[in-house]
Amino acid sequence: MRRRLLALILGLSMMTGCGARRDAQGAAPEAGPSRETSAGVELAEAIQAFTLLRKLDDAWRDRDCAAVGRLTTWAENALGGRACEATRNGRPAPARKSYTEAEFYLPGTADSDRWFVALAREPDPAYFLFVHEGGEWRLGAGPIPIRGEVREPTEGAVPTDDPAMGVRARLVPQRYLTYLTDPAGVSGVTFPKDDPVRDLFDELVRRPQKVRPDRLTADVRLLVGPQRALRLPDGGALVIHALELEYRQRARSGRSSLAHPIYGKADLRGFTGRARAAELTGTEIALVATEIAGTGAKLTTAGLRRGLATLTTG
Repeated sequence: MRRRLLALILGLSMMTGCGARRDAQGAAPEAGPSRETSAGVELAEAIQAFTLLRKLDDAWRDRDCAAVGRLTTWAENALGGRACEATRNGRPAPARKSYTEAEFYLPGTADSDRWFVALAREPDPAYFLFVHEGGEWRLGAGPIPIRGEVREPTEGAVPTDDPAMGVRARLVPQRYLTYLTDPAGVSGVTFPKDDPVRDLFDELVRRPQKVRPDRLTADVRLLVGPQRALRLPDGGALVIHALELEYRQRARSGRSSLAHPIYGKADLRGFTGRARAAELTGTEIALVATEIAGTGAKLTTAGLRRGLATLTTG
């Protein structure tokens, strides 16, 4: 059951739910730093943490990679390191939107792991995962653009040791890995026909054919991180997780450069300082928000975003 958060907060409108909606201008109150010893996350604390998105936008615009590193963790930190440095070599910085109308879902965990999920409504619905680490709030993942109908979580995290939904939520990343590395489909893991992870599967299968005579191989790995899952109203769960996609492309024997490089010139020059290469290795991060049905084994990708984290040449 949801709880009503009533807060007289400057610039905020009130809503019923386990979160609170910011106004259209995205105003936020001043709030003191959170306490490392407090397991729960308070609403005012979450609202204040959401304002770091503006600081992160400024850091990317100014190519301040040290600030990008301080303001991020986990998946966003992986997407900010070498990728930020590449913008100093001419690679365009990622386009960033100013997100407002945020609702906050506070998991109420009883341990020292402090995190929350924000759902920003404008300009387009997207999930954000914030994590308290090193005494500061940092962006762990986001934006993860939401596709289709927006599902609002209910109050509370899914415990990892829950014998039913907790186990199912914990296995979600592994099921994605199994699906993407099983071209014969013998595992039995399936997704709806319009699910974006099916497009990713098709890419992994077909891309090597499209870049011939170059040789292309791909690996898919799980991006290591703690379990993050919120309950959904139907008894299911919303799981935030991430994958690593590694592409290795090599020119045909006798050629000094790739015939069909899978990454553009701006990426190649920004990451490596070179205009051409005979081989390259690119690592992408895919941020995923997955819905688990309350009954049955159905998985649905609620949102997915990919970004290039590293690119090296041989």
